[in-house]
Amino acid sequence: MCGIVGVIAGTKAEVVNYLNISGEMQKHRGPDTQNSSCINVGTHVLGLGHQRLSIIDLSSAGQQPMRSARGSSEIIYNGEVYNYREVKEELSVKEYSSQTDTEVVLNALDEFGIDAAVKMFNGMWAFAWYNNMTQKIYLCRDRVGIKPLYYYQEDNSFYFASEVKSILEAVGAKFSLNYQAVGEYLLQSVQDTTDNSFYSKIHAVPAGHYLEIDLSKIKLEFNLIRYWNVRDAEPYTGSDLADHVRELFNDSVRLRMRSDVPVGITLSGGLDSSAIASSMKQHLGSSDKLNILSAVSPGSKLDESEFIDEMSSYLGAKAHKVNLNWTASEAVELLKIVTWHNDSPVGSFSNVAHFQLMKKAKELGITVILSGQGADELLCGYKKYLGFYIQGMLKDKQFFKAIKVLLGFVFNKSVVSQFSFMEAKRYFPKKFQGKDIDIQGSNLRKRYVPVSLGLKSGQTMPERQTEDLEKFSVPFLTHYEDRMSMAWSREIRLPFLDHRLMELFINLPTEMKLQKGWTKHILRKAMVSMLPKKINWRKDKQGFVNPQEEWLKNELKPEVLSVFSDNALIFSLGLVDRESLLIKYDTFCSQSAKYGKVWYRDIFAPFSLEIWLQLNKKYLKLD
Repeated sequence: MCGIVGVIAGTKAEVVNYLNISGEMQKHRGPDTQNSSCINVGTHVLGLGHQRLSIIDLSSAGQQPMRSARGSSEIIYNGEVYNYREVKEELSVKEYSSQTDTEVVLNALDEFGIDAAVKMFNGMWAFAWYNNMTQKIYLCRDRVGIKPLYYYQEDNSFYFASEVKSILEAVGAKFSLNYQAVGEYLLQSVQDTTDNSFYSKIHAVPAGHYLEIDLSKIKLEFNLIRYWNVRDAEPYTGSDLADHVRELFNDSVRLRMRSDVPVGITLSGGLDSSAIASSMKQHLGSSDKLNILSAVSPGSKLDESEFIDEMSSYLGAKAHKVNLNWTASEAVELLKIVTWHNDSPVGSFSNVAHFQLMKKAKELGITVILSGQGADELLCGYKKYLGFYIQGMLKDKQFFKAIKVLLGFVFNKSVVSQFSFMEAKRYFPKKFQGKDIDIQGSNLRKRYVPVSLGLKSGQTMPERQTEDLEKFSVPFLTHYEDRMSMAWSREIRLPFLDHRLMELFINLPTEMKLQKGWTKHILRKAMVSMLPKKINWRKDKQGFVNPQEEWLKNELKPEVLSVFSDNALIFSLGLVDRESLLIKYDTFCSQSAKYGKVWYRDIFAPFSLEIWLQLNKKYLKLD
């Protein structure tokens, strides 16, 4: 887990300047060592910079940029290829100068080429690989974009980095807003749906793709190549599905425990994180080295301490708890710090909770942390999937089946009991969303087109799940987890986003995932022998719980109204209509918690957006 920066420019002075400034901006990603190199290629100068967080082989032998054994290529690399030992066995190179996965990745690229090599890798990565033989550089991200990589091209210069702020600071230019990205965040609570950032000319290398740039040509141009699609996998046809799921899942956890530094788990007491924790204990052989991190809210009716304690007792391991008992004013100050690290407005105060968990991990000396992100998207864990499933059956005139499925969830008192119209309305067709207070400003109204978040006509459930994997859910979740963990130089690993599990789960029939009134049914079935019944068959679903809705209505009201002052950037830039927003906020404050029409994110989003704009004002063209 590291940071990478790079530039293609016309002079060495420009290259060195960019590497120095951008590298310093993201030093938190790699506090152990920082190095760089400059390569003359025809009329161009290529600069590669690296900030290292040592995870595997802590010696100086793992420093980057790293040159291949043949001397024909060079790499800067952020991430972990967990199956590097297995890949190493397939390479002709037998003598290595380090024990790192980086050296294996580099030699695999050198020997097999990028198309074949990336298909061998099981992991998360963002790398820049320069092939001296072809004078081409490749910028590549892992299959679902767990690791970030941004780029910006201006005239005949090309800049890239792990974080947007690194490009902004080093380039020194001002950028226009990406109004589409702003609108999707502000009005639909989604981010990172394409290669967009919040700046119009700064883009992300798409997940499952690589950019190819030919430096032998005077004019810089790039090709974008897709190398993976989850829907291309063959559906599973074996008869022992639960056993297969358990074996594959345990192997994914095993691979992600490979580390030369302490490893931990963020445990919420839910099915996903509990399954990971149980698997980790099996691989460790005892609970002595099982490091558990949990966020709790004592006194809150949504506090998960009961389930965390249940799993902690079952595993025989102590949970290190972070108490989310900040005051409202403390939460706002933390929000500003978190927003700077996130490189975009955050989704809720839950992101602050994750930031505090990573701080605790650093205090305890836990460098690698496993997390359960991705399971809900793969296994239909969110409430919306039941709605999509029934909607699809009704469109296909499978009325009896739809009623049977719905009644199963009603009698089980699971997903249906947690339904909230305020949260769910964004997935409904426009005619069913009800009358809403439109807060769009003049610029946003002209430059933003809503994306369809519901189940489209003729769309299958696996296709809709794939959209969440690629566009609407996983990209935003992995974005903030990466930024919150790297703010404290911690590495997050995600067992459910192993490509083998993604290909298996996405392509399973929906009835394997939503069955007998249960979400994630096949995972629950697979985990019966590994989890206590209270956890495995838990019906409710929570996230990092904090009283953010009450804060926005009460303690934070003076702060909110101050942020929504008439000179706020959200108003002067034509993003939000102030009068409409104040009416919406007043409606929110006066409504009941359960039966209102205004979701807390409808208020939090413009509040958070204004904080982000103020923090990044010096980089923006305020036109």
